[in-house]
Amino acid sequence: MAETVVDMEDARTLVAIRAGDVDAYARLMTKYQGRVAGIVSGHAPRERVTELTHEVFVRAYKSLSGYRGDSPFGHWLAKVAVRTCHDFWRAEYRRRERPESELSDECRAFAEEAAALETSEAAEETVSRREARELLAWAMDRLSPTDRMVVTLTHLEERPVAEAAEMLGLSVPNVKVRAFRARRKLRDLLGDVIGA
Repeated sequence: MAETVVDMEDARTLVAIRAGDVDAYARLMTKYQGRVAGIVSGHAPRERVTELTHEVFVRAYKSLSGYRGDSPFGHWLAKVAVRTCHDFWRAEYRRRERPESELSDECRAFAEEAAALETSEAAEETVSRREARELLAWAMDRLSPTDRMVVTLTHLEERPVAEAAEMLGLSVPNVKVRAFRARRKLRDLLGDVIGA
Protein backbone atom coordinates (compact mmCIF):
# COMPACT_ATOMS: atom_id res chain seq x y z
CA MET A 1 0.00 0.00 0.00
CA ALA A 2 1.42 3.39 -1.04
CA GLU A 3 2.00 6.00 1.61
CA THR A 4 0.46 9.43 1.23
CA VAL A 5 2.99 12.23 0.86
CA VAL A 6 1.99 15.00 3.23
CA ASP A 7 2.68 18.59 2.22
CA MET A 8 3.54 20.14 5.57
CA GLU A 9 2.76 23.66 4.34
CA ASP A 10 -0.74 22.53 3.31
CA ALA A 11 -1.18 20.70 6.62
CA ARG A 12 -0.27 23.82 8.63
CA THR A 13 -2.56 25.97 6.50
CA LEU A 14 -5.46 23.55 6.96
CA VAL A 15 -4.93 23.52 10.73
CA ALA A 16 -5.03 27.35 10.70
CA ILE A 17 -8.23 27.38 8.62
CA ARG A 18 -9.92 24.86 10.90
CA ALA A 19 -8.87 26.98 13.88
CA GLY A 20 -10.80 29.91 12.41
CA ASP A 21 -8.18 31.71 10.30
CA VAL A 22 -10.35 32.28 7.23
CA ASP A 23 -7.61 34.32 5.52
CA ALA A 24 -5.31 31.29 5.50
CA TYR A 25 -7.49 29.79 2.76
CA ALA A 26 -6.20 32.49 0.40
CA ARG A 27 -2.75 30.84 0.59
CA LEU A 28 -4.20 27.55 -0.69
CA MET A 29 -6.09 29.38 -3.41
CA THR A 30 -2.92 31.12 -4.56
CA LYS A 31 -0.94 27.89 -4.50
CA TYR A 32 -3.50 25.81 -6.43
CA GLN A 33 -5.09 28.47 -8.68
CA GLY A 34 -3.18 27.41 -11.80
CA ARG A 35 -3.75 23.71 -11.27
CA VAL A 36 -7.49 24.13 -10.72
CA ALA A 37 -7.86 26.51 -13.68
CA GLY A 38 -6.01 23.98 -15.85
CA ILE A 39 -8.38 21.20 -14.86
CA VAL A 40 -11.44 23.37 -15.37
CA SER A 41 -10.24 24.63 -18.76
CA GLY A 42 -10.01 21.04 -19.95
CA HIS A 43 -13.61 20.33 -19.00
CA ALA A 44 -15.61 23.52 -19.50
CA PRO A 45 -16.12 26.21 -22.11
CA ARG A 46 -13.36 28.83 -22.14
CA GLU A 47 -15.71 31.66 -21.20
CA ARG A 48 -16.75 29.85 -18.00
CA VAL A 49 -13.29 28.86 -16.69
CA THR A 50 -12.86 31.80 -14.30
CA GLU A 51 -16.34 31.40 -12.84
CA LEU A 52 -16.01 27.64 -12.40
CA THR A 53 -12.50 27.91 -10.94
CA HIS A 54 -13.92 30.23 -8.30
CA GLU A 55 -16.78 27.78 -7.72
CA VAL A 56 -14.26 24.98 -7.12
CA PHE A 57 -12.59 26.95 -4.35
CA VAL A 58 -15.94 27.88 -2.79
CA ARG A 59 -17.06 24.25 -2.81
CA ALA A 60 -13.73 23.07 -1.44
CA TYR A 61 -13.89 25.56 1.41
CA LYS A 62 -17.43 24.55 2.30
CA SER A 63 -16.47 20.88 2.34
CA LEU A 64 -13.09 21.11 4.07
CA SER A 65 -14.56 19.12 6.96
CA GLY A 66 -14.80 16.18 4.53
CA TYR A 67 -11.09 16.29 3.70
CA ARG A 68 -9.54 13.59 5.86
CA GLY A 69 -5.95 13.98 4.69
CA ASP A 70 -5.67 10.43 3.31
CA SER A 71 -4.53 11.91 -0.02
CA PRO A 72 -2.61 15.10 -0.82
CA PHE A 73 -4.76 18.23 -0.66
CA GLY A 74 -4.04 18.98 -4.34
CA HIS A 75 -5.40 15.59 -5.34
CA TRP A 76 -8.55 16.12 -3.27
CA LEU A 77 -8.95 19.58 -4.80
CA ALA A 78 -8.60 18.09 -8.30
CA LYS A 79 -11.52 15.76 -7.53
CA VAL A 80 -13.57 18.75 -6.39
CA ALA A 81 -12.69 20.50 -9.68
CA VAL A 82 -13.74 17.55 -11.84
CA ARG A 83 -16.99 17.11 -9.92
CA THR A 84 -17.72 20.83 -10.23
CA CYS A 85 -17.30 20.57 -14.00
CA HIS A 86 -19.51 17.49 -14.02
CA ASP A 87 -22.19 19.40 -12.14
CA PHE A 88 -21.81 22.29 -14.59
CA TRP A 89 -22.55 20.00 -17.55
CA ARG A 90 -25.47 18.39 -15.75
CA ALA A 91 -26.99 21.83 -15.19
CA GLU A 92 -26.30 22.85 -18.80
CA TYR A 93 -28.06 19.75 -20.09
CA ARG A 94 -31.12 20.48 -17.93
CA ARG A 95 -31.30 24.06 -19.29
CA ARG A 96 -31.10 23.08 -22.91
CA GLU A 97 -33.95 23.95 -25.18
CA ARG A 98 -35.43 21.18 -27.25
CA PRO A 99 -34.97 20.46 -30.08
CA GLU A 100 -31.21 20.75 -29.87
CA SER A 101 -29.51 23.05 -32.33
CA GLU A 102 -28.09 21.57 -35.47
CA LEU A 103 -24.57 21.84 -36.80
CA SER A 104 -23.49 25.18 -38.22
CA ASP A 105 -23.51 25.48 -42.00
CA GLU A 106 -19.71 25.58 -41.97
CA CYS A 107 -19.44 22.36 -39.95
CA ARG A 108 -22.07 20.62 -42.12
CA ALA A 109 -20.11 21.67 -45.24
CA PHE A 110 -16.98 20.15 -43.68
CA ALA A 111 -18.82 16.88 -43.01
CA GLU A 112 -20.14 16.74 -46.57
CA GLU A 113 -16.69 17.50 -48.00
CA ALA A 114 -15.07 14.82 -45.84
CA ALA A 115 -17.66 12.26 -46.94
CA ALA A 116 -17.07 13.13 -50.61
CA LEU A 117 -13.33 12.54 -50.44
CA GLU A 118 -12.20 9.08 -51.49
CA THR A 119 -9.15 8.56 -49.30
CA SER A 120 -8.50 9.25 -45.65
CA GLU A 121 -5.21 10.94 -46.60
CA ALA A 122 -7.06 13.50 -48.70
CA ALA A 123 -9.60 13.98 -45.92
CA GLU A 124 -6.86 14.57 -43.33
CA GLU A 125 -5.31 17.26 -45.54
CA THR A 126 -8.57 19.21 -45.83
CA VAL A 127 -9.77 18.99 -42.23
CA SER A 128 -9.34 22.19 -40.31
CA ARG A 129 -8.80 21.92 -36.58
CA ARG A 130 -11.55 24.38 -35.80
CA GLU A 131 -14.15 22.46 -37.80
CA ALA A 132 -13.04 19.15 -36.28
CA ARG A 133 -13.30 20.63 -32.76
CA GLU A 134 -16.77 21.95 -33.55
CA LEU A 135 -17.85 18.55 -34.84
CA LEU A 136 -16.49 16.81 -31.74
CA ALA A 137 -18.13 19.40 -29.47
CA TRP A 138 -21.43 18.87 -31.29
CA ALA A 139 -21.18 15.09 -30.77
CA MET A 140 -20.06 15.45 -27.13
CA ASP A 141 -23.09 17.67 -26.48
CA ARG A 142 -25.28 14.69 -27.31
CA LEU A 143 -23.77 12.56 -24.54
CA SER A 144 -25.10 12.61 -21.00
CA PRO A 145 -23.10 14.86 -18.66
CA THR A 146 -21.55 11.87 -16.91
CA ASP A 147 -20.67 10.13 -20.17
CA ARG A 148 -19.14 13.37 -21.44
CA MET A 149 -16.90 13.59 -18.37
CA VAL A 150 -15.96 9.89 -18.63
CA VAL A 151 -14.93 10.27 -22.28
CA THR A 152 -13.02 13.48 -21.55
CA LEU A 153 -11.11 11.96 -18.65
CA THR A 154 -10.39 8.50 -20.10
CA HIS A 155 -9.91 9.25 -23.80
CA LEU A 156 -9.16 12.91 -24.35
CA GLU A 157 -6.99 13.30 -21.23
CA GLU A 158 -5.93 9.63 -21.25
CA ARG A 159 -6.33 9.22 -17.48
CA PRO A 160 -6.47 5.68 -16.07
CA VAL A 161 -10.00 4.34 -15.58
CA ALA A 162 -9.44 3.99 -11.82
CA GLU A 163 -8.43 7.65 -11.55
CA ALA A 164 -11.44 8.80 -13.60
CA ALA A 165 -13.72 6.67 -11.41
CA GLU A 166 -12.28 8.18 -8.24
CA MET A 167 -12.55 11.73 -9.58
CA LEU A 168 -16.19 11.25 -10.59
CA GLY A 169 -17.19 9.22 -7.55
CA LEU A 170 -18.14 6.21 -9.71
CA SER A 171 -17.10 2.58 -9.65
CA VAL A 172 -14.43 1.35 -12.07
CA PRO A 173 -16.87 -1.03 -13.85
CA ASN A 174 -19.37 1.83 -14.22
CA VAL A 175 -16.71 4.02 -15.86
CA LYS A 176 -15.67 1.19 -18.19
CA VAL A 177 -19.26 0.54 -19.28
CA ARG A 178 -20.00 4.24 -19.71
CA ALA A 179 -16.79 4.76 -21.72
CA PHE A 180 -17.62 1.84 -24.02
CA ARG A 181 -21.20 2.99 -24.61
CA ALA A 182 -20.22 6.64 -25.02
CA ARG A 183 -17.53 5.79 -27.60
CA ARG A 184 -20.08 3.74 -29.54
CA LYS A 185 -22.59 6.60 -29.44
CA LEU A 186 -19.94 9.08 -30.61
CA ARG A 187 -18.98 6.73 -33.45
CA ASP A 188 -22.63 6.44 -34.49
CA LEU A 189 -23.24 10.20 -34.28
CA LEU A 190 -20.12 11.10 -36.22
CA GLY A 191 -20.74 8.32 -38.72
CA ASP A 192 -24.27 9.59 -39.36
CA VAL A 193 -23.04 13.15 -39.95
CA ILE A 194 -20.02 12.30 -42.07
CA GLY A 195 -21.83 9.57 -43.97
CA ALA A 196 -24.93 11.74 -44.58
